[in-house]
Amino acid sequence: MPRRRRPPRAGALHELQPLRTAAQIAVLQLLFYAVALVLIVFTSLVAGQPFGLDLVLGWEAVRADNTQGWLMAFVWLFDGSFCMAVAIVILIARSKLVPDFALTVHALHLVVVTLYTRSLPRHAMWWLTMAASSAAAVGLATWGCRYRELQPVFFGGRILGAGDGRTARASSPPPERAAGSSSSSRTADLEAGHGPGGDDETGFVQGARGKGRGRDGQGEYEMVQMKTAS
Repeated sequence: MPRRRRPPRAGALHELQPLRTAAQIAVLQLLFYAVALVLIVFTSLVAGQPFGLDLVLGWEAVRADNTQGWLMAFVWLFDGSFCMAVAIVILIARSKLVPDFALTVHALHLVVVTLYTRSLPRHAMWWLTMAASSAAAVGLATWGCRYRELQPVFFGGRILGAGDGRTARASSPPPERAAGSSSSSRTADLEAGHGPGGDDETGFVQGARGKGRGRDGQGEYEMVQMKTAS
């Protein structure tokens, strides 16, 4: 008889779905180039430099021997670190997956640049910029995701944070209420003729007017005062 497999955890297949992961990487990559395009166009117009697609998909513009090269390095550093960190926190929101997505975006950019220029980048400034950008993206996105994961969660009108132990205490009654309940139950037992152990044979109860019930529970009696002989 074949062994029955345990059903997967709820949501596990949805979280590990390859198509969803590929879609998230594609969205991050598009945001990476969209932000870079906007920043490069803006800086080119302000600096009075001509804009070309080589500034986005090439590596020759990122260099350390002119001002334009330093400006392009700062553009890519801002785009790959801060902008990608914000996008990862919003789209991924899991600190364990931050290095995978951040490094994948920069690795794909290296592949795109290499295919577009048909050669590996030869400027050390480009490599330093991409290394600093990827490291900053991992650090900022990890901090942002952990901060988001530790935010308090609302449950039934109460705010429960990470490591909050008030859930267990909320299910148990307060000590005063518990003591009052136990004393009320003991009073009810005594009024019903039961002793502390709940047994009818342990005692009897005398009423306010001298009436009571015997220990054996058979009938009632009335106490009268005895007259002493003169």
